[in-house]
Amino acid sequence: MDLKPEQIRWILIYVFVLVISVALHEFGHAIMANSLGDDTPRRQGRVTLNPLAHADPIGTLMLPLLGSIFGAATGHGGGFGWGKPVQWQPHRATRKISMSAAVILVAIAGPGMNVVLGIVVAGIHTILVWQQVLDPNGKVGDILSFAVYLNFVLVFFNLLPAPPLDGGHVAQSLVPYRHRDAYDNFAKYSPFLILAVMLIPQVQRIFTWPAEFCTNHLYQFFSHLFGVS
Repeated sequence: MDLKPEQIRWILIYVFVLVISVALHEFGHAIMANSLGDDTPRRQGRVTLNPLAHADPIGTLMLPLLGSIFGAATGHGGGFGWGKPVQWQPHRATRKISMSAAVILVAIAGPGMNVVLGIVVAGIHTILVWQQVLDPNGKVGDILSFAVYLNFVLVFFNLLPAPPLDGGHVAQSLVPYRHRDAYDNFAKYSPFLILAVMLIPQVQRIFTWPAEFCTNHLYQFFSHLFGVS
């Protein structure tokens, strides 16, 4: 396997950006669960921005690295991964809201943090270009725009209505009780659905296309805001 230095550089950048993005994602789950009254994430050391607290050795490091190497070598596919799931107990959430609402809030808090990170990075990137600190076509700019795109990929991928993804938890909470058994039967096959989505490029478009759309329009908004051509 003969990888060029540029390919190795992008593999390392991808893994680094993924680790940071996944850590912020899991932090979102932890801080929301904690704020709703369940201190389980805090007791387990998850209410922190330290990436090591949220990284899964296999899902956050090994698989993304190996997948990226394989993708760079063959030109097909790429790395994917996940963080260490945040454990929390919905029944310990505040009684000010229903348990279903608490589950939904905790589930969307993870993708919500990725949205925030994407907006912040895009805004800082545009400001640095506006102030002529960064070359609009430079490598640092490429890394920042990639980070924005990757975070939106994480948003739309995790919102797919298939357990154990965040969207699956939201969908399960919204399904009427009389249909829960039917949904649980569907959930048994969701890992195969998720695997197909990750491995089939044509199917990946259901989350890569909206990620591209949001990234492009977000940069257009900031460029217009700061008068960057």
